[in-house]
Amino acid sequence: MKKRLRLVLIVMLAMTASAFGTTRAETGYSPKDGEAFGALLASLVRACETPTEENRAQIEQNLAAIQEPDDKMLAEAIAGHWKQVYLDPEYQLYLYPDGEVTELPDLPKGSTHAFAVLGYALENGEMRPELKGRCEAAAMVARAYPKAILVCSGGATGSNNPEQHTEAGMMKAYLAEKCGIDPDRIFTDDRAMTTAENAINTLAILRKQGIETVTIVTSAYHQKWGQVLYNAMAAVYEIRYGYSVSILGNFCYNIGAEDEAYQHDDRIAIRQLSQILNLPKGAVQMDPRGK
Repeated sequence: MKKRLRLVLIVMLAMTASAFGTTRAETGYSPKDGEAFGALLASLVRACETPTEENRAQIEQNLAAIQEPDDKMLAEAIAGHWKQVYLDPEYQLYLYPDGEVTELPDLPKGSTHAFAVLGYALENGEMRPELKGRCEAAAMVARAYPKAILVCSGGATGSNNPEQHTEAGMMKAYLAEKCGIDPDRIFTDDRAMTTAENAINTLAILRKQGIETVTIVTSAYHQKWGQVLYNAMAAVYEIRYGYSVSILGNFCYNIGAEDEAYQHDDRIAIRQLSQILNLPKGAVQMDPRGK
């Protein structure tokens, strides 16, 4: 019995490792100088939490230290977007349900735009109110931009989910059946278990569909960190495949964070970013909070 159980566990671990390895092989990227990249990411957090001129200048110094062309392109893309969403005090989040949305600033109206709708953990195999709120926000912008596609991302989450319902599958059904969105416009990634995997898996769908611009739809506390990861993966795709997609704008379900950990979303963004870039453990040395 023990031998059989051990064999089952080995097979399960092999399957998990294979699936994870396939994702990395298709979309992963490792900077040549992981130490310099780690220093840059740490300086982004420092400038966010202690916004001084000295800390902003340190970002530029760390960028200048990265010389390899592909690494430099990726670093500049990450730092540039970080400055926009985390360091610009005037950066605006567009919130649902603050009123009917007819259009968002600077979004194209054509069929090469997509809304990436990020999942939220299921409870007993069912959608929680926050996930429904994200879907309702997505439905509003989908109606305002009828030529755009939607990409719902999220796997089979929740501890009590025996039928392995996926966030993406339930989101698509909710959008189609409850919100009246044409299901042919809705694409799904039903494997992602983290925000990093949302970004990795969604980029493959966007590339296949020839999408040129994308807007992230998620909860307000999740928006900036989600954008950072999507923007980084967009830069990786441009380096690896010559495929260019821009992260434009945002639309957020307006709910406060349910967990204090989400109040430090900049640190979560950097930790997940360091993972998808395969940086060495300890490469990103972040200061104690508030320092």
